[in-house]
Amino acid sequence: MGEESLNRTTVEKAGDAFDSLTPVEFQTSFVGMMEMYSDIETVRDYLRNHRGWFVRCAQPMKATPLGDNGYTITIGNYGALGYYLQPTMSVVLEPPINDHYIMYSVADDSPSSPYTINYRAEMDLETIPLSAAAKGIETVFRRHGISPLPPTITRINWHLDLTVTITFPPFIYKFPLSVIQETGNSLLRQIIKHLSPRFSYKVQKDFHESLSLPTPPPPPPVCYPVE
Repeated sequence: MGEESLNRTTVEKAGDAFDSLTPVEFQTSFVGMMEMYSDIETVRDYLRNHRGWFVRCAQPMKATPLGDNGYTITIGNYGALGYYLQPTMSVVLEPPINDHYIMYSVADDSPSSPYTINYRAEMDLETIPLSAAAKGIETVFRRHGISPLPPTITRINWHLDLTVTITFPPFIYKFPLSVIQETGNSLLRQIIKHLSPRFSYKVQKDFHESLSLPTPPPPPPVCYPVE
């Protein structure tokens, strides 16, 4: 289930067949950004206090705190070819270094799980001039009676890498590897394209509403696959 080619670590036999119960690995990478209509120090403070917004913004995914800087997230029900999972992953958000943030998955203690998730996301903050912001920002500020307009705002640029390895039930291995690959690639892309922009926009709205700032207009932030 990834944008990139399926990792062919399986033991292939004649034609397109491969061993039953051999784990199959899928990978994908995406980039995206979101704008915060405030100075970089205010954005730093907000991100630092993630206990106050992460669980709320993750909804409808279920997120529960894990340690001081982590969360366990139940992503939802996804699947294809008659096989469905409700994947859960635990992640840790490291304290930033020079406005560089890293969030990564930690190993699941359940050896019986049919899947493993290796997730890593990185974010960088930068100050940009108002003229470099997304179209419509001046209108949003003026509509809220904010004058003069701020000369700069903050942009969060992010990049994520995701690897999912699944040991399927025997009936899935009856499909050709090419079918599993095409179906899985498409599904993983759809999940990221659906969840990442939605989460980003919820964080944007939460940030701006908590500070009585105008909220960036829809459509929500867009994420792009890395080719």
